[in-house]
Amino acid sequence: MKKIILIITIVFSGLFTTNAQEAEKFSITVNITGLASNKGKVLLALYNKQENFLNKRFKGGMSKITDKKATYVFEGVVKGEYAISFFHDENNNNKMDTNFVGIPKEDYGCSNNATGFVGPPKYKDAKFQLLENKEISIEI
Repeated sequence: MKKIILIITIVFSGLFTTNAQEAEKFSITVNITGLASNKGKVLLALYNKQENFLNKRFKGGMSKITDKKATYVFEGVVKGEYAISFFHDENNNNKMDTNFVGIPKEDYGCSNNATGFVGPPKYKDAKFQLLENKEISIEI
């Protein structure tokens, strides 16, 4: 009887520990080309919710620019739906500069090369599914 209880305990504890394991994580490599210059840096944002798109990032990062290109890798991202935005902070002031009407003066872009019509890009145009390690190319 003790052996049966011990076997049942081992089986159930094995089931519970596999459920408690951390979710599988992936990386998203973002390659940006066509920047106006090598000055400044590129600031990137990863969004995991439509309501936060272009307002509150899930993860952020910064990349140096070489040959008018930038690359950044978001690490440790679980499966799900995401969108990416970036801007070229050419003058290193950590904000996107705009003209008096609100139109950006610095390069910017989103995943899927999403663009806006009379306004910023929409989440539905920039979103993608992360199911494995992913490489995303964004062209200015």
